[in-house]
Amino acid sequence: MQRLSPIDIAIVLVYLVGIVILGYFLGRKQHTETDYFLGGRKLKWWMVGASLVVSDIGALELMGVSGAAYVYGFSLANYDWLACLFPMVVAAFVFVPFFWRARVYTIPEYMGRRYNDAVRVLVALIWGSFMVANLGIFLWVSAKTLNVLVGWQLHWSILVTAFVVGAYTFMGGLRAVVVTDTIQYIILVIGSVVILTIGWMKVGGISGMVEAIDTSAPGKEFFFDTILGLDSGYPLTWPAVLFGLTFVLGPAYWGGNQAIVQRCLGTGSERDAKKSVLFGACLKCTIPLILVLPGMFGAILYPGIEDPDTIYPTMMAELLPVGLTGIVFAAFLAALMSSVDSYLNSAATIWTMDIYKRCFNREASHEHLFRVGRVLTIVFILIAMGLAPITGKFEGVFSYFVTLLSMFQGPTFAILLLGMIWKRATSTGALVGLLVGVATSATLTWIGEDLFTAAEPALYIAWWAFFGALVATVVVSLFTQPKEWSAIEPLMFKKVA
Repeated sequence: MQRLSPIDIAIVLVYLVGIVILGYFLGRKQHTETDYFLGGRKLKWWMVGASLVVSDIGALELMGVSGAAYVYGFSLANYDWLACLFPMVVAAFVFVPFFWRARVYTIPEYMGRRYNDAVRVLVALIWGSFMVANLGIFLWVSAKTLNVLVGWQLHWSILVTAFVVGAYTFMGGLRAVVVTDTIQYIILVIGSVVILTIGWMKVGGISGMVEAIDTSAPGKEFFFDTILGLDSGYPLTWPAVLFGLTFVLGPAYWGGNQAIVQRCLGTGSERDAKKSVLFGACLKCTIPLILVLPGMFGAILYPGIEDPDTIYPTMMAELLPVGLTGIVFAAFLAALMSSVDSYLNSAATIWTMDIYKRCFNREASHEHLFRVGRVLTIVFILIAMGLAPITGKFEGVFSYFVTLLSMFQGPTFAILLLGMIWKRATSTGALVGLLVGVATSATLTWIGEDLFTAAEPALYIAWWAFFGALVATVVVSLFTQPKEWSAIEPLMFKKVA
């Protein structure tokens, strides 16, 4: 152990063992797929709200957003303000109660009811694969942090994290995810506030930071700006924020992301489902302060770091005294695990309910699906361990994550939105639209550096992939036969109060 004292190590070990034991006790009475995937539909709204926030933050944002803020400055706050607050309100009153009332397990299940099985399975394959790929990102983030703080080799760090998260998610299902996330949210906020406070004192607050940053230096001209022009050379220019984040990725993430929606479906009533997202939106308001500002402080305290993604663990290692390092490190592990457990449980849900049950065993019993979900939980954490090193080939973990989002989230959101609001949308139109959207995003990702002037074109790609899927679905639907109104009426938006 290079950085952590015996006290710090003891704090971290107690935390990790406690989380695994809690997962065991929460999972003792689970026997069906409803228990495992939806917590028996008995989850508390305030726990779900905290779980939504801590899963969205995760270690990816702690490292990725802080690392990006180290380079680009305050504009990174848009990922939490513009891309979260308004879309969360829309999700609370439109998407979440709509899915809850439909009594579905997954978003692909809704797609199957609204369109057909081909659309359901294709969406499930896309989202299931996307989630497993993201598990690899989260494990890589853990490995890099453990390497900075304790000097472990990357493969040992991946193994330890995968074992702990896999263990309590396997044993406790969604209930364990939500309950442990609630605890992890509290620890995360405490740890992040400690980092923020010490960093604030070191640089002399906002005024000290403004004085220390030379905005005439190359790359720092817009360090304190929130909305950026096209000439800034930064990723978050105003068109990217408006079209890519506010119109596409934000609403798609909070209203069409299985990992987010699934926890809301586990609440006891439609009212509780709404309250959980609105409560999460309230908690989200302060998140940029504990993510973006530490990265900006780090640009003053530790200039010239070769890998900006290591700024958060570097500040943990360098700024905190004995004891506090263990608490904040536990907070970081909490953030990491909240991301992994959410995607792990949701990936298992999609592959069990939308692929295994629908394609291979439609008559499977509740107990059988419960066992399949547990097996897939183990399979996916093992696959994620193998995928984790791929993340190291990208310039930054957050860039990699947003690139994946831009490829798949826009097209699936386009056909979801049309299916809810336009009765003329057809199954053939949705299938073609989805394929066109994914092909558009893949093509633009391949040639993006030559086509776009932005530093990172992912947000523009998200918009054009969404737009391409939308147009293709509309055009093909106008020339194909829609379902009978009686078959789709309960699935249309007008049924939401």
